[in-house]
Amino acid sequence: MAKKAGKSALIVWGGWDGHEPRQVAKIFAAQLRRRGFDVTVSDTLDAFGDLKALKQYDLIVPEWTMGKIERPQLQNVLKAVQSGVGIAGVHGGMGDAFREACDWQFMVGGQWVAHPGGIIKYRVQIVDHADAVTAGLKNFDMESEQYYMHVDPSNHVLATTTFEMNGCTMPVAWKRMWGKGRVFYSSLGHVAGDFKVSEALKISVRGMLWAARAE
Repeated sequence: MAKKAGKSALIVWGGWDGHEPRQVAKIFAAQLRRRGFDVTVSDTLDAFGDLKALKQYDLIVPEWTMGKIERPQLQNVLKAVQSGVGIAGVHGGMGDAFREACDWQFMVGGQWVAHPGGIIKYRVQIVDHADAVTAGLKNFDMESEQYYMHVDPSNHVLATTTFEMNGCTMPVAWKRMWGKGRVFYSSLGHVAGDFKVSEALKISVRGMLWAARAE
């Protein structure tokens, strides 16, 4: 099967329903289609079952909090990204997916640990103003979960937040490589309503475009 001329994306949603995966997937599908992507949306991890099919996509967007991924499914995603397919996601849908799958966390470049205080007001600081994902954006406020995470020090950090409880500055959005594939992650987006904050939506969509080499 020859790869299509336009950009294509696979969005796979499911897992814990508290993160509104179906609604978030719908937002991202609309944003990508608006930019000319051919988007496939799936609510089953069976979508990761065929490595050859995965390699036909330019972008994979997981929106699947917790749950378990079968080893062959995991290996297919890892190999697809390693071969050059981009992957991009947000919040628990990518940063707290498949807690037992350490190789997933290694690819993502981080893993959720806690969100002290639950839904709180916090500040997001843009730290790379030259990058295409964050260019032109100013620091902004969120009222949502502030993610405390394990993070890979090799990540290219784009935005951070500082925790009032201990003064720790934590990455909020980053980009990295996994083999030939581009990986983007943002901890923003606890629920679909969080993307009413324009900066949160812009960072997420721009990150997806970067991962798909469609900037």
